[in-house]
Amino acid sequence: MNRLLSAGLAGLLTMALALPALAHTGHAGHAMFQQGLLHPLNGIDHLLAMVAVGIWAVQNGGRAVWLLPASFIAMLAGGAILGMSGVELPAVEAGIAASVAVLGLLVLLNRRVPVVAGMLLVGAFAVLHGHAHGAEMPQAADPVLYSLGFLLSTAMLHGAGIAIGLTRHIPRLLSAGRAAR
Repeated sequence: MNRLLSAGLAGLLTMALALPALAHTGHAGHAMFQQGLLHPLNGIDHLLAMVAVGIWAVQNGGRAVWLLPASFIAMLAGGAILGMSGVELPAVEAGIAASVAVLGLLVLLNRRVPVVAGMLLVGAFAVLHGHAHGAEMPQAADPVLYSLGFLLSTAMLHGAGIAIGLTRHIPRLLSAGRAAR
């Protein structure tokens, strides 16, 4: 099961990272989308935080499995709009670093919180990550295509975290099923 999951995740990341040959004109939109798609994958801080959101969502269980990633993505978009608009936020880089530390600790400690509190926490971190994505958008990029790219990439990273979180629970679920027989 773990090999299958690993192969699937590797395949998804390979497809996301594959750059098409742009030998013909009219591919600027694809390049803008790809720049956005690749942006979250270019920094370990973004990778770790976004995967951690997925893992932590599974650890919280129930509605949190989809509400935490959905909150992150919605607030990521809002933060990106702020960054693209030139709105300054204090301590964005420190906040992004804190998101990695805090989310990592929550995962490590398997700390569950009420769904709304989790949504607020990941949402606050997402605004900072989104601001960084928006502020670092190439000047020539189309904001919509670039944003669609990093939002899709973020959703994929959350999905990878959810998959990791689910595979960590499989042995416990299997043993509980055997005990019930």
